[in-house]
Amino acid sequence: MAAAAAFLSSESRVRVGGARGLRVPAPVTMDSFFFGCELSSHTRSFTFRAEEEDDAEHVLALTMLCLTERAKDECNVVEVVARNHAHQEIAVPVANLRLSCQPMLSLDDFQLQPPVTFRLKSGSGPVRITGRHQIVTLSNDVSEEEEEEEAADLCPVLPAKKRGPRP
Repeated sequence: MAAAAAFLSSESRVRVGGARGLRVPAPVTMDSFFFGCELSSHTRSFTFRAEEEDDAEHVLALTMLCLTERAKDECNVVEVVARNHAHQEIAVPVANLRLSCQPMLSLDDFQLQPPVTFRLKSGSGPVRITGRHQIVTLSNDVSEEEEEEEAADLCPVLPAKKRGPRP
């Protein structure tokens, strides 16, 4: 179950490669959607994937894992399967929840790059996982003429003038 409610904002990001290699601001759009899924004895895993066709950057920022009111007092281990910096798939346990001593865990926007799989490694849950799906899109709608106009507005750095020999 993935929930969606949009929060929209516009920001700016600096882009390199404008006229003469100058840094030119490029418009960036950032969308943020609620994310949620539930793991249980019936649904032991959930995979979050982003659309591969778009040129946007997708980030899944986890905020909390918690047991629901139907959970038994048993160890519920949740692991995340994702890719590391070398693009190798790794599985890492992120929570060991027990109703009587630790029914929830705050992850403070723990960020992951999709695709990400959540597994209920042990226990019967139900465990709810919540967070935000953030989509950052860099607009490349700036024409070469606009880049040149923006570069012309900036003062060029001129070389220092050489002085004659000192007396």
